[in-house]
Amino acid sequence: MAFLFQASSYSQTDLKIGGMTLVAPRDSFSENPFTDIVDLNVGWIAVVPYAFTPKEEARVYFENSHQWWGETPQGAESTIKLAKDNGLKVMVKPQLWLSHSWVGEMEFDTEKEWLTWENDYRKYIMLFAEIAERTDAEMLCIGTEFKKALKMRDHFWRQLIVEIREVYSGLLTYCSNWDEFDSVTIWDAVDVIGVSSYFPLSDEATPEVDDLAIEWNPIKKRMRALSKKYNKQILFTEYGYLSVDGCAGKTWELEKNRQQRSVNEKAQCNALEALYSSFSQEDYWAGGFMWKWYPNGNVRQGFKDHDYTPQGKMAEKVIQDWYGRF
Repeated sequence: MAFLFQASSYSQTDLKIGGMTLVAPRDSFSENPFTDIVDLNVGWIAVVPYAFTPKEEARVYFENSHQWWGETPQGAESTIKLAKDNGLKVMVKPQLWLSHSWVGEMEFDTEKEWLTWENDYRKYIMLFAEIAERTDAEMLCIGTEFKKALKMRDHFWRQLIVEIREVYSGLLTYCSNWDEFDSVTIWDAVDVIGVSSYFPLSDEATPEVDDLAIEWNPIKKRMRALSKKYNKQILFTEYGYLSVDGCAGKTWELEKNRQQRSVNEKAQCNALEALYSSFSQEDYWAGGFMWKWYPNGNVRQGFKDHDYTPQGKMAEKVIQDWYGRF
């Protein structure tokens, strides 16, 4: 099978991804979800199936009755095929919900629990590695924001990568949290360095683009050094801003009461403009996947107004302009 980007021929300047993360739909597509996305010059889609680890249980559940259609292996595979039919490249990005907690804090008390969870997670990821290979998906993300689990269980992740490469021939990445990207230990084993790029830059309601660009400078310096160390590009496996006051600040805190904050599409646009203008000319930057796009209209309009999605907002124009240059 032929890939545009083969891991064996990968070099530092291969990628400049104008990507969008697609929300897994509850039901199969009622209409083509990719027409409007392609119109924004989006070239890549992140397909995100979900699994679930309950509180205080060392298991990974997938293919269960609680999943939406787009989160299942069958739904994800159908989504990938439709995206490819629309001329899009695909990153398969299986993720894990952790009950009442953030996955970055996940840890277990005993070796037996760790091994049980790891065995489940291996089955989960290997299933999607096989789907990614079968559908010619260009990239696979092996995990997202496992801050403690990655640090504590380096050997598991390295062995998982070896096993994935036996069945999948595309590019591999891992999605690190923004506050740990330059301390992750497995960058030598993947093809692209992945970062959840939710860096807190400013608490101003509507920060100026130039001010945000200044805040990006020290982060860019760290990223440039990391890229040089491993001779690998850095991909924003997730990035995005709520369309509310202060969206360039601590977004994980803003999410908790987003409905109470004033809608501010200008702030969202400024934050995106600053990101693109800061990174677009950097060879080490592989682009990124904006979080997120709702197919099938499956979100309440009032929620969407305060959400990350650019749909129907001023941000669409910013994305279209910049992605058209990639």
